[in-house]
Amino acid sequence: MQLLHGQRIVRSAVPSRHRAAISTKSSLLLLRPTTNPKTLSACCILLKRWYSAASVLDLPALDDKWRRRWKEDEARTSEKGAGAGDSKYVLPMFPYPSGTLHLGHLRVYTIADVVARYRRLKGDDVLLPMGWDAFGLPAENAALERGVAPGTWTRSNIARMKEQLECMNGSWDWDRELTTCEPEFYKHTQKLFLMLYERGLAYQAEAEVNYDPIDKTVLANEQVDADGRSWRSGAKVEKRKLKQWFFRISEFREALLRDLDTLAKDDAWPERVLAQQRNWLGRSKGAKIKFPVLARGGHEMGTAIEVFTTRPDTLFGVQYLALASTHPTVIQLAKADPELAAFLDTLPGLPPDSKVGYLLPNLRAINPLAFHEDTPDATKTSLPVYVASYVLGDYGEGAVMGVPGHDERDHAFWRTHNEDQPVRMVLAASEDEATTVMRNEPYVEHGLMTEHSGPFQGKHSTEAGEMMVRMLEAANLATRADKWRLRDWLISRQRYWGTPIPIVHCDSCGAVPVPDEDLPVKLPDVDSYWEAGKAGNALESSPDFVKTTCPKCKGPARRDTDTMDTFVDSSWYYARFVDPHNDKELVSPEAAAKTLPVDIYLGGVEHAILHLLYARFIYKFLASAGVIPQAQANVLHGEETEIVDPTSAEPFRRLITQGMVHGKTYVDPDSGRFLKPDVEVDLSDASRPRVVATGKTATVAFEKMSKSKHNGVDPTDFIARYGADATRAHMLFQAPVGDVLNWDESKIVGVTRWLQRLHDQVSEAATSKTEGEGDHGSIKEYLVQRHGQMDSMSKAELTQWDADAAIWRDVQRTIGSVRRSYDGIYSLNTVVSDLMSLTNTVGEHKAAASNTVKWAAASAMTRMLAPIAPAFAEECWGILTQDKVTSTSTTHTPSMFASCRFPDQDGSEELVRPRRQACAVQVNGKVRGVVQIMPAPAGLEGETLSRWVTDQILETEDGRVRFGGEGAAFDVRTARRAIAVRGGRTINFVM
Repeated sequence: MQLLHGQRIVRSAVPSRHRAAISTKSSLLLLRPTTNPKTLSACCILLKRWYSAASVLDLPALDDKWRRRWKEDEARTSEKGAGAGDSKYVLPMFPYPSGTLHLGHLRVYTIADVVARYRRLKGDDVLLPMGWDAFGLPAENAALERGVAPGTWTRSNIARMKEQLECMNGSWDWDRELTTCEPEFYKHTQKLFLMLYERGLAYQAEAEVNYDPIDKTVLANEQVDADGRSWRSGAKVEKRKLKQWFFRISEFREALLRDLDTLAKDDAWPERVLAQQRNWLGRSKGAKIKFPVLARGGHEMGTAIEVFTTRPDTLFGVQYLALASTHPTVIQLAKADPELAAFLDTLPGLPPDSKVGYLLPNLRAINPLAFHEDTPDATKTSLPVYVASYVLGDYGEGAVMGVPGHDERDHAFWRTHNEDQPVRMVLAASEDEATTVMRNEPYVEHGLMTEHSGPFQGKHSTEAGEMMVRMLEAANLATRADKWRLRDWLISRQRYWGTPIPIVHCDSCGAVPVPDEDLPVKLPDVDSYWEAGKAGNALESSPDFVKTTCPKCKGPARRDTDTMDTFVDSSWYYARFVDPHNDKELVSPEAAAKTLPVDIYLGGVEHAILHLLYARFIYKFLASAGVIPQAQANVLHGEETEIVDPTSAEPFRRLITQGMVHGKTYVDPDSGRFLKPDVEVDLSDASRPRVVATGKTATVAFEKMSKSKHNGVDPTDFIARYGADATRAHMLFQAPVGDVLNWDESKIVGVTRWLQRLHDQVSEAATSKTEGEGDHGSIKEYLVQRHGQMDSMSKAELTQWDADAAIWRDVQRTIGSVRRSYDGIYSLNTVVSDLMSLTNTVGEHKAAASNTVKWAAASAMTRMLAPIAPAFAEECWGILTQDKVTSTSTTHTPSMFASCRFPDQDGSEELVRPRRQACAVQVNGKVRGVVQIMPAPAGLEGETLSRWVTDQILETEDGRVRFGGEGAAFDVRTARRAIAVRGGRTINFVM
């Protein structure tokens, strides 16, 4: 009795005559002390058979158990990648080691692991590596704040984050782990730089750059906000002219644009990512138009200002020209115009949408159409020329033609500087609008030319624009041209914590590349620099690093003190993962041919432009350089094809972008201040949270997680409370992969309860099934055999058949739906909901169903859930297969991911169709009853189906009583017409 007292068992499983010994406690039961030998005997049997089913699941304990087992398996033999199927490369974007993982990390890494485990269960050989994007300015700033080296801070963060990753039950291949700040990695980043340099694709040039005066480094345009401030320090960014290193990404712009069409096939990449890339590449077809100039005051300005435009049809509407501050004409005029020079000094601090401008007093321009005799007088008038902050010096020719009537920015600028001047409208939506067009806002679409367009009046603007270009080409006043928004990639950063640029500067030899045998150029130890907390570039103040010998002439030389943008590291790391221990090459051709490109790449949509664009550029370069073999799998379809043009190679076959994770916030309705939920909010009634200080109901909303909003969640703490598998299932269940996830901890209770029910079903199926009742490999044969015996079955046996058929029918449906969700990835949330539904189906029919079908259903559910909840599934699989384990001669049981396969549909749908289905009987369009009939045979339609359904109705007792003639309310045999629809589930009799 001491062994039994307090043990938990299922009360319903105890014979009724012994239930007095059992007390209820929640959904579980405790044995009361008893001396009744029959009760003791019954309970001993139950405890032996039902203990695992009736125990409350300790999911964190299961995590610990199976993580130990997986490590033992790895030590014994590598079971990852043991599949005999296709080779699959699944890769999440690697993390920056900031110190701790957040829920956004947990989401993307859960999705990646789920996809990899599913592929392994399908028999594929899967690569799922992990590494660290370890260089960057945050580590350097942290080092200055703390007085420690950035490497020390970074490596300690990596250790913490790796522990967190281990807690989430991931299946990472840690043998391939890489860290970009280690010399073993950045040696090859430097080699990549030198390969580009040898091809003329890495070069140094003077450039106007964004300079952060606090962090003392150059920033990319994307690192400057709309107010002209640094994304990290908040400092007002300065424009400076510096000599910088660039990668000539523009050399590959045609291929980068062209191959977006390939990535769009079969929705391999999200359309919004493709659209952002197209916009960033920014190809514009148009013409360069020459506007002759008139200069006064002895200024020599040349003969014309050249303007690029995509809308030559609006030439008759040009009312001014606007030049960028860096335009050569402006720079020349500023030398003799102090007011202009002072104006130029104010421009760097202005917002991008500023409408300020400076009218150049001694310069006028002439519309090139003015030389045509039929041009209206208004267009022949000379044009004012402005310097305008909205004109970009690096787009087109640094000059725009101002057309207030047909461009919104031009309209706003003109109204600011010429409020009383009319706006000339040279296009209209239709002929009727040509003279009545609204003058208050510009018309920006294509349309018909108005009376202000001279000889082109009435023509469509597309045709007219083409005619104007041809006419101006003949007069040598226009040339057709394409312009791109894309600029060469500025990679120079004036900071320490990055990959040193492997160039030596010699007064005699110029820029000299560091020889391969001298790589890597290592970062020097400058511990005293961090202790002093000085901003700036530590490399410049390290004479031992700077002073060197020229590799060419052996004379004194100076190392380059810039380091590379961290996007350079992430532009090729995915290739290094396939050959991480190769000391001589970035990646061997053999390893690249076997594994590249990445099959499924997962990460946030915030990387839609730069990281993905740079990775595509470098991959195309590596293919053109022969590092990536030209004979490789087709980008999307896995067919072996010869890539004639290596620049068509793409690094990522399929891209999955997950949504952000938002946390619950509580806001004081009076002050709008974010409240601390554990201190300032009364959550005793979760449906009505109250502000502790005032008693008022707090405003609840979901927002991006941040410390200032007090809505962050530590995934490690969450996993410690609920277990990794429940956390993974909860995270996937809450929202489709591509949507924002509003994290609500309270809803995980539903997931844990479901896992408990499923565990109970698995345990019951394992203990109920007897030897010889069939297994998951012969379930269809079992059903075929039982189906053949239906004519001789008793009522009880038919009841069992109906339960078996209902369960197995839902198993087959679920397998199909779950497979589609795993393959599609974006609908992974429906995997959990489908399995919950199947668990309910099994629960509804378990009392009547055979042990064979219940075991097979439990086996299928376990394997379908395994990618999402691997430790839980391993435990269930061990319970289901325990007889087989004990009968073997070895004590080692292989992981289910190495020993079993994802379930397939077995084609039994027709076999397990319901014996009865509900048929709604309508008379003259009104439902008069529902009769249970046999399902209609496949292929029956029209009148044949209607006759068959009518006969089935009248064969049932209920049908005869209600619709069969004498004594019945209706005699459907006398109906003028019968119309059966929905496969016989509805029939309408027209009387």
